[in-house]
Amino acid sequence: MFLRLANQHRQFVQDLVMNLQALATVLERRGYLASCYTCGGQMTSASFMVSLGDNHLIRFLVSDYGITWTEMRDDRELMKLEGAEAISQLQELANLVKNQINPADYRPVIARHS
Repeated sequence: MFLRLANQHRQFVQDLVMNLQALATVLERRGYLASCYTCGGQMTSASFMVSLGDNHLIRFLVSDYGITWTEMRDDRELMKLEGAEAISQLQELANLVKNQINPADYRPVIARHS
């Protein structure tokens, strides 16, 4: 059972890395400074970065050790998410690109909890 789970996890990381590479390419074509670096040919880890302008930077790291989303402005960390929350935030960025909304113009609505 554990070997099967380990293999599934490796496949998940590889799929995520391929999607990060594709997202970086699309963002570059739209005029953003974006990159996705991987180590080696096995695609077991990646560093994805995109500048949204005005010193606003998104960094997404994925490896066998974990997944993190970090959003920074003026070299200050605004938000850091891990795991499923990080992937959800990445999906939100991909949806903006898909719907041709300029990510730099997007202002998330923060839900208030009563």
